[in-house]
Amino acid sequence: MAKVGVEQSLTNIQQVLREKGYDVVELKQESDAQNCDCCVVTGLDSNVMGMSDTVTKGSVIDANGMSADEVCRQVESRLQ
Repeated sequence: MAKVGVEQSLTNIQQVLREKGYDVVELKQESDAQNCDCCVVTGLDSNVMGMSDTVTKGSVIDANGMSADEVCRQVESRLQ
């Protein structure tokens, strides 16, 4: 199953993705995103420093304003 990185504070999304069988990795630091097929972030600290380094080739989903089910649908559609 796909490896999905999820920001630490999004525990409800982590739980739903695990129930659906995804390999969920908590994103605590930049290196945690390596080898993830997709990452889910809150978007709260989006590009604060104006840097544009990429660590992962996978999709990044901004979960701001979305329910856990909506995020899961986004993850599923981007991993197809």
